[in-house]
Amino acid sequence: MQTALATIIVFGVIVFIHELGHFLVAKRVGILVREFAIGFGPKLISVKKGETVYSIRALPLGGFVRMAGEDPETFDIKNGIRVGLSLENNIVTKIDLKPNASHQITGKIEEYDLEKRMFIRLETETGSKSYQVYESAIIVKDKEEVQLAPIHRKFNGKTVGQRAAAIFAGPAMNFLLAGLLYAMIIGITGVPSEANIVGDVVAGNPAAEAGIIAGDRIVEVDGITITTWQDLVQQISAKPNQAIDIAIQRGEQNVTMSLTTLEQAGTGKIGIVPTTESAGLMSIVYGFERTWELAVLLLSHLGQMITGQIAADVAGPVGIIQIIGDQANEGLLQLISLAAFLSLNLGIINLFPIPALDGGRLVFLALEGLRGKPIDPNKEGVIHFVGFALLMLLILVVTYKDVMRIFS
Repeated sequence: MQTALATIIVFGVIVFIHELGHFLVAKRVGILVREFAIGFGPKLISVKKGETVYSIRALPLGGFVRMAGEDPETFDIKNGIRVGLSLENNIVTKIDLKPNASHQITGKIEEYDLEKRMFIRLETETGSKSYQVYESAIIVKDKEEVQLAPIHRKFNGKTVGQRAAAIFAGPAMNFLLAGLLYAMIIGITGVPSEANIVGDVVAGNPAAEAGIIAGDRIVEVDGITITTWQDLVQQISAKPNQAIDIAIQRGEQNVTMSLTTLEQAGTGKIGIVPTTESAGLMSIVYGFERTWELAVLLLSHLGQMITGQIAADVAGPVGIIQIIGDQANEGLLQLISLAAFLSLNLGIINLFPIPALDGGRLVFLALEGLRGKPIDPNKEGVIHFVGFALLMLLILVVTYKDVMRIFS
């Protein structure tokens, strides 16, 4: 139960923040957002507020913000068909593709423009007449209502820069979330102090076996004066697998101890950690520094995986759920740290130039900017569909490996 709840919260927050980025910037540049969804597949819950439907769907594999004009939109309107119009102040508010006696005006469409000039001309029993159409007018087909989107409210009616901003905003919000979560952790736990005082001792390591305890101030290593924690790190790191003498102050006492360092990755260790101090507002700076450092490390590892320098070890949904459960058992701070790491991962991966991902869409926009004209929407749609199908296949393969690893 704890794992399920933690998974729902972590995934839900990360996906929500990602889609919120798309949503906010799309609204800011004037794009009509038709739906804000968490998950895919059948709707579990949906509510319409304003011009947007907010929904939670059955498959928790992500989410989407459906913008008018992002994909080709058709409303089955064409010249010659009969429609019914509802008007307000002699301006069309609703176009019904199945006219009946309740409509104020019925007739055959002679001409229309529902993107730029916003009008419709009908042939009625009393003759031909044009009507102005509200930009937010509704089209009704089989009792399903869809709001019109003039060209200036459509995704494809915006500049390349505005569209790129709406797409990039999703990953950007994931980076922002990661930085703020790391800042929260640092704000709670503090940052390592530069004081040459032992904050904690790792059991089973040389320092613990020699009798060093938390609160000891280390003043010398092999006769060399220590005044900061960095001095201490430099002296011990330079002496892996070596016997050293350490002078400490413990209250009013001066004590000298001898111990042999361990060797880890070519450096000396004795199993001590520094004290911590409050970071204050600097925790925000440290949080984003941590995010940047991890982003560089992740990209480096991904590059090594692609070039075969290190083995590819990728966790799918099942593996991530297992990791979330483990971290939830470790405590809230560990779970928050994992959420920050996953948010950072999502932001980076979404910027990969792969069709169906945000990075793939940005590539198409870059090509449009270079060519001076957009890629054929139908061709782009096919490419994104193929990319999405391949991503789903990859998720299935990785999930299968996760399941086999768990049961083995």
